[in-house]
Amino acid sequence: MNAVVSSFGDINKAAPEPIYQQIKKTIERKIAAGEWTAGQKLPSENELVAALEVSRMTINRALRELTQQGLINRVHGLGSFVAEAPRHASLIELQDIALEIEQRGKRHASRVLWLDQIEASAEVAEQMGISVGTPVYYLLAVHLQDATPIQLETRYVNTQAMPEFIHQDFTQTTSTAYLLKQFQPDEMEHIVRACLPDAQTCAQLMMQAGEPCLQLIRRTWKSDQVITYVTLTYPGDRYDLGARYATNEYRMR
Repeated sequence: MNAVVSSFGDINKAAPEPIYQQIKKTIERKIAAGEWTAGQKLPSENELVAALEVSRMTINRALRELTQQGLINRVHGLGSFVAEAPRHASLIELQDIALEIEQRGKRHASRVLWLDQIEASAEVAEQMGISVGTPVYYLLAVHLQDATPIQLETRYVNTQAMPEFIHQDFTQTTSTAYLLKQFQPDEMEHIVRACLPDAQTCAQLMMQAGEPCLQLIRRTWKSDQVITYVTLTYPGDRYDLGARYATNEYRMR
């Protein structure tokens, strides 16, 4: 038997307390005591069902409620893990996600799903201040922390301003790191929104249907032209977005 499963102890099926609550409390105690640490994988549902001799519905409810409490993360196709403190994405700085991950002692990797020159759609043209059909570079990439997807990057880049963008290997460097070496922006715009992911996004971020996402939409200008327009999508339970300001530099309006 899995050693982690065997450490559960006995579940009292005759007790008035529901079985799923007993399972929840056992997991909560182990996390609070540091016996189970951030990032540690929990036993699978099948292992728990077999070891504890309870129904899958009971196990699923316990894990679902622990996920809602923020104590565990459930990654589709990988399993359930003790939750780490949410990673922070800045709203006011251009930050390289690879550097953020490595500074936490984790391993960054990226998968490039698409990198090509395309014609700007009406929506992209409006956001970038160009004509419909103007060539733009398009990058679709997934960023992973220790093999767990935490960000989906959908980026459009001005071809005239960044002609070499299309020739970069974005499995070796991030697009943000590359662009920061090429120019310092004059102006940035950030929009944050919550959304429900479509089926493709769920697959790319290994999420269950119906789980919420956070999106950071960013436009970056140089010399009065939009250089890049990007949407960064994060699983809501694996990331948060924030900013810290010096109060003497800002006034309430």
